[in-house]
Amino acid sequence: MSKRPRTLDSFFSLPPAKRPRDGAIQNQQTQGNSSENDVNDHETGSAQASMHATYPFAIPHLPPGITDILNFAPATEGRIIRDQPDLDLVYYQPYVPKEVQRDLYEYLRRELFFYRVKYMIKRGPTDTLINTPRFTTVFGLDVTSGFGSDGQCIDATSGKPVAKGAYKCQPRPIPECLDRLRTLTENATGCKFNFALVNYYASGDDSISYHSDDEKFLGVEPAIASFTLGAKRDFLMRHKPTPAGHISETKPLKLPLASGDMVLMKGLTQSKWLHSIPKRKGGEADKGRINITFRQAMVKGGTENYYRYNVGEGEVYKWDGSRREMAPWRKD
Repeated sequence: MSKRPRTLDSFFSLPPAKRPRDGAIQNQQTQGNSSENDVNDHETGSAQASMHATYPFAIPHLPPGITDILNFAPATEGRIIRDQPDLDLVYYQPYVPKEVQRDLYEYLRRELFFYRVKYMIKRGPTDTLINTPRFTTVFGLDVTSGFGSDGQCIDATSGKPVAKGAYKCQPRPIPECLDRLRTLTENATGCKFNFALVNYYASGDDSISYHSDDEKFLGVEPAIASFTLGAKRDFLMRHKPTPAGHISETKPLKLPLASGDMVLMKGLTQSKWLHSIPKRKGGEADKGRINITFRQAMVKGGTENYYRYNVGEGEVYKWDGSRREMAPWRKD
C-alpha cells in the first residue's frame, strides 16, 4: 500500500493558540512529529529540532518564550493600500509582536543555514557570472508533491514516491521555526503558502534590484507575504512601464519596513509593479536584516527555480557569534 503524502501544512503539527489567563502567557511546547524529521538535539540545548536528509545540521524548534507571544500575531490590523492602479497591498506595522521581534531575528540568524549563491546568466551572446548580493536559503515543495513520513518526496495525486530525477534539486521541508510563522500567516490572511524564502542582508551593501515575482509557476495573481526582522530598510515600488495613455498617473512608493513589519502583496501587484531593497550606506542598515517571504509554487518548475537561485551549489554559511558575521560552516 503506497504512503499517503504529507503536505507542508501537516509536516509539523502545531498547537492552537491559547489566550492568556490573568495577564500571563500560557506556556506551550511545540509538538513535533515522531519521525526522523524531529530529533532531540542536545548540542543546541533544544528539546526538539527539525532535521531532514537535505539539512546540513538540525534546526532547533522555536523556544516557548517566542512561540507563546508569536501565537498572538498579527500584532496590529493590516492597512489596505489600493490607492494606485493595479496595486493591492496589506501593510502590517507590525505583524510580529514587539516583545519577540529581536529574539526571533537573532534566533533565525543564529540557527538557520545560508548560502551566497553564484550563477551564470546569458546576456546576449555573453555568459555573465552573478554573485547574489545577500545570503539566501529556501525550504518547500510545490503543490504537485508532499513529504512522506520518512522525508522523501511523494506524489500528491498517486501517493507514490516521486520518480528519481523528477527534481534536479533536493527539496526540503520547512522547519518548525518557519512553519509556525507560515501557518499563522495563512490563518490571518486566508492565503496558502508552500515555500519559505529567507534573505539575510548583512549590511547596507546587500540589496535586491527592482524585480517582480510574476513567474508563471506562481499561478495567476499570486499572494506573497514578506516579513522584515532586524534593521529597518526601505522597500521601493514602481509601476512597470506601460504604453502612453494606458495607465493614469502612478507614483513610486516607499515603505520604511521596520522590524516585525509584513507586507502582503496580492492581486495584480506582481504582474504590474516592481519592488526592490536598495543599497543604503551606514546607519541602521549595517545592523543586518532578515527577510522571510512565503509564497505558493504550483508546478515542479517553481521548486527547481527556487533551489537553483537560493541554494545553488556553493558552501553552507552559518552565523558565527564570536566574529559577528556569516562564516563558512564546517562539519565537525
